[in-house]
Amino acid sequence: MSLKTVIVDDEPLALDLLRLLLAEHKDVEIVAECQNGQETISWLQTKPPDLLFLDVQMPEMSGFDVVEQVGLQHLPPTVFVTAYHEHAVRAFDVHAIDYLTKPVEPERLATALERVRRKIAAETALLTQEQLMAVLNGLRASAEESRSVPRFLVKDGEKEILLSADKIDWIEAADYYCCLHVNGRRYMLRESIADLSGKLNPRQFVRIHRSSIVNLDQVREVYREGQTENAVVLKDGQRLKMSRMGRQKLTELGKP
Repeated sequence: MSLKTVIVDDEPLALDLLRLLLAEHKDVEIVAECQNGQETISWLQTKPPDLLFLDVQMPEMSGFDVVEQVGLQHLPPTVFVTAYHEHAVRAFDVHAIDYLTKPVEPERLATALERVRRKIAAETALLTQEQLMAVLNGLRASAEESRSVPRFLVKDGEKEILLSADKIDWIEAADYYCCLHVNGRRYMLRESIADLSGKLNPRQFVRIHRSSIVNLDQVREVYREGQTENAVVLKDGQRLKMSRMGRQKLTELGKP
């Protein structure tokens, strides 16, 4: 039996690694690779696969959002891929759903696939609504706890300093780096904006665009400049573009 499989991750390198590891399993046929939530939803709604590898933390639309929009009754057997460890592992173990932690290891992937095969063979691959909601709620709670990183070690001239996250005005993507804007100064951090977004307190920092994260405490004004164009102005006068999804996130948080 061939398992028609969809793999989802917003990071191309992570997709490449998962594809290479799955190539070692002859019964796995990758039919689609998706890099965002909306693309994943469109594929699942038109061509439901046998198996889904779903990244938990993605910009614009998370793995949680994908599950909720697709609908539990239409969700294929799913292996979650997460950067979180202790809390997420406990949540998955308690509720008997499979998971992989990044970076994915070949042995752990083989174990996950074997569990999926057994579940499908026993016609129990699909979780009940109560089970899946319990897992998602557990992961949401663990993500809230795990994302808050109070300080970053950054270079300041010839020395390094510990920079409190609360002092960051906004964050700008720069390839595999991030530029931290702090009171008119800039500090470079060797980390992608996707990874950094997953470590910040989501009630204080919001990714308003694929290339920027903003500290909500620094937002002075929000503008709608058309049907799809939006912008925020910070207290220091800095104007930042904001996507439609970014505006939706601000609205959900009640700010402004």
